Amino acid sequence: MPRLLIVHHTPSPATAELLAEVRRGASDPEITGVEVSARAALAATASDLLACDAVLLGTPANIGYMSGALKHFFDQVFYVCGDDTANLPYGLWVHGGSDTAGAVRAVTAIADGMGWAAAAAPVTITGAPDATARQACWELGATVAAGIMDS
Repeated sequence: MPRLLIVHHTPSPATAELLAEVRRGASDPEITGVEVSARAALAATASDLLACDAVLLGTPANIGYMSGALKHFFDQVFYVCGDDTANLPYGLWVHGGSDTAGAVRAVTAIADGMGWAAAAAPVTITGAPDATARQACWELGATVAAGIMDS
């Protein structure tokens, strides 16, 4: 059964709300045969990453960068996983107060360095999540999960 790993840092109600929507989309009843698991970025391991068929990453934008927790995840897996995760489909959502560009740039640079393949465009949300933001996160989860449904 294909596995979708969601690695997230959700320290605020807004980021937790967006995570919930990503999970709802990935777990839509029409998407069958995909095991979805979520791990906090500080708890996710190389073993988690090596066991998945796609990964979704969620982070706040902190001072123009991804969260330290997500960076810690990357530090833990970058050299351990090496080429073993080449071509891994991934998706990204970033929440920021006013600017998410630096965080998106940092995450995509690392994902590119790991040889991962973007399965969807990054979802960026600034300010309080609204219905449009929640829908975009739902669609991100559903898109990435559906992409590995029959793999």
